[in-house]
Amino acid sequence: MISLEIFGAWLAVLLTLCILSFLYDDNPFYKAAEHLYIGMSAGYALVMAFWQGVRPNLFGRLWPQITTDGDGTILQSIWYSVYEFLNLITTCFGLFDRSIFPEGGIPEYEEIKLIYLIPFVLGIFMLLRLVPKVSWLARWAIAYIVGMAAGLRFYRYLTSDILAQIQATAVDFSLDWISIFNGLILFIGTLTGLVYFFFSKEHKGSIGTLSRIGIYFLMIKFGASFGYAVMGRISLLIGRIDELKQFSTSEYHFATPILAILIIVCLAVWSFTSKDKSQEEPI
Repeated sequence: MISLEIFGAWLAVLLTLCILSFLYDDNPFYKAAEHLYIGMSAGYALVMAFWQGVRPNLFGRLWPQITTDGDGTILQSIWYSVYEFLNLITTCFGLFDRSIFPEGGIPEYEEIKLIYLIPFVLGIFMLLRLVPKVSWLARWAIAYIVGMAAGLRFYRYLTSDILAQIQATAVDFSLDWISIFNGLILFIGTLTGLVYFFFSKEHKGSIGTLSRIGIYFLMIKFGASFGYAVMGRISLLIGRIDELKQFSTSEYHFATPILAILIIVCLAVWSFTSKDKSQEEPI
């Protein structure tokens, strides 16, 4: 009997072997697995962003849960009639098991914040990018996002990178000699790295010497970063190979060898047919 666990194991083996088939050549198996991975990742990120970000932080502030203490005003009743209309739409379509807009409001917050109408409208403007006649409205949303992100990240990089780096390059000579030596290396590496990116003067003489030293520090940094990235990818590869070995047993109906032989045969057929088509095409 094929259980859900065995089906998942066969699917994992199939997708893993499809990705590894790129080692032979760019082929339809790899393209299918790549498109599936990107599509599922985009869909998962969209759903998580909606349920964890948009719904509680936007809709939850515009239509918080109504308390039973006293009667609401006429404006509040009109405002929540919009909410009931949205609730009716989502309920009629039946896209989710639970309604996006539950009865009485979203329970994350208690006070209506109409200021959040601005991101709500900008979000609608962003979606209007799909409508050619009014796609220009998306520029307002993009300009807001770029300006806000630039301002926030500038402050964050200023405090976390620039100021922190300046503090880290200060050598404290009251510490032990190992700490002083490490501080001097950090100071020299930072200084020479900055000199290498100083293009207002030609790199000759002392400036050229310092810039060449900066190149060595930069290469060490890039090499260490690349090595760290390779270590992470190798650990993922070891995990996939271990699972392929695990799924090759009779418990999982020999998923790995069967699918490996099937993909190899299909790749051979695809390779021969593609060569025949290329030879038939006129030069």
